[in-house]
Amino acid sequence: MKAEGYSDAEYAHFTSYRYFGMLALAVSLGIYIKNRKILPLFYVAAIGVPLFGFLILVGVHLHYMSLILIAHLLWGTCYTFIQIPVLPYILRNAPAEQHTLAITLNYVMWSLASIISSLIVAVFNQIDPDLFNERNLLFAIAIIGFIGVHFVMKIKKEEHIPLSLENKKTSIRDYDWKLIIKALTPTTIIAIGAGFTIPFISLFFSNVHNMSTAAISVINFLAACLVTYIAMLVPSIKKKYGYKKAVPTTQSLAIIALIIMATTQYYSEYSIAVYVAVIFYLLRQPLMNTAAPMTSEITMNYVGEKNREMTSALTSAIWSGSTYFCSVVF
Repeated sequence: MKAEGYSDAEYAHFTSYRYFGMLALAVSLGIYIKNRKILPLFYVAAIGVPLFGFLILVGVHLHYMSLILIAHLLWGTCYTFIQIPVLPYILRNAPAEQHTLAITLNYVMWSLASIISSLIVAVFNQIDPDLFNERNLLFAIAIIGFIGVHFVMKIKKEEHIPLSLENKKTSIRDYDWKLIIKALTPTTIIAIGAGFTIPFISLFFSNVHNMSTAAISVINFLAACLVTYIAMLVPSIKKKYGYKKAVPTTQSLAIIALIIMATTQYYSEYSIAVYVAVIFYLLRQPLMNTAAPMTSEITMNYVGEKNREMTSALTSAIWSGSTYFCSVVF
């Protein structure tokens, strides 16, 4: 969008619609999946996310504002169909002794996707910046995204629905709200901080340190590699240190690293500033993401089986809502 002449404020405005779409659907989807099969929802995400991502790119190129807003809104709703159901699906269908491994593997796959997309952008943009510009590369990545439909079709496992949930109508009163609110309080605090930072880090490196698209992609590639590597160590970290030590320690260090990164703007005229910013960004990413699989697992275990779908939905709503309101403020 910056290459197409949009301002930072316009970028934040359009992005807010994506998170509003995720926020609007979250709670109703959480209620819907409680006593139903989850797998069919993955098809909606596998088709809708790349389709509306493609339409966002078309709208940005043509400066067709209505298309940009609608496509962002529908992208967010389709993304919700994978974001919310995936943890309940794992907890329903994976053996209890493999829950940590399965949840970790899910997070690793998202990091692996970041590695691949960042590598595509960095390598091809360096080869020919005109042919492989931001728009063309994102079009290619959106098209590649449709391959996800094939892999959803490859899931042959018979989906398990807990007996207590079958043929049972669900209402708001069926949930332990005090338990859910207590479990989600830390998530809310973390999400507020993340909402003000995560969507705008690329703008930080571009505006403050004048980094190119290829350079930012290289940094994101390195960060995703570190996140993937650390994520694979989560089961061992959890076993060695436990939740009480591992989660607060990694989150606290990540926040310190983010603050140090941000303060480089105060001395950005010196060449050392960009190196400090990159180093502490590369430290922040794996530290912050190390806790994610553990917090997801401990939250789901804490709220119990009957509250999992709603908790997953509200977690998504909190993250989406935080980013939405923070984008509006930005």
